[in-house]
Amino acid sequence: MATLRNLKIKTSTCKRIVKELRSYEKEVEKEAAKTADMKEKGADPYDLKQQENVLAESRMMVPDCHKRLETALADLKATLAELKESNEQGAEIGEAESTIAEVEAVVKPTED
Repeated sequence: MATLRNLKIKTSTCKRIVKELRSYEKEVEKEAAKTADMKEKGADPYDLKQQENVLAESRMMVPDCHKRLETALADLKATLAELKESNEQGAEIGEAESTIAEVEAVVKPTED
């Protein structure tokens, strides 16, 4: 049985994962710039290899984050539908709907 508390938790989960995703995307940009700078300056091959590994790990986190976000979004939608079916009322429902719209805007561009 879905409750407003569960809805609030699932809403917060989606918001946190969106924040994580944006953080990982920024990290990938930063590490890519650092790697390019190291190549340009002719850094030690070992250091360059280590930096490329860091960049690869950061890039691997983005798709993982997308999968978790899609799962959390589906979970949130299901809980919201269940609560609407039982005619629940509360501010949490409006917050969940706005979070769904925000998350869908983040998820949709990557599916194209």
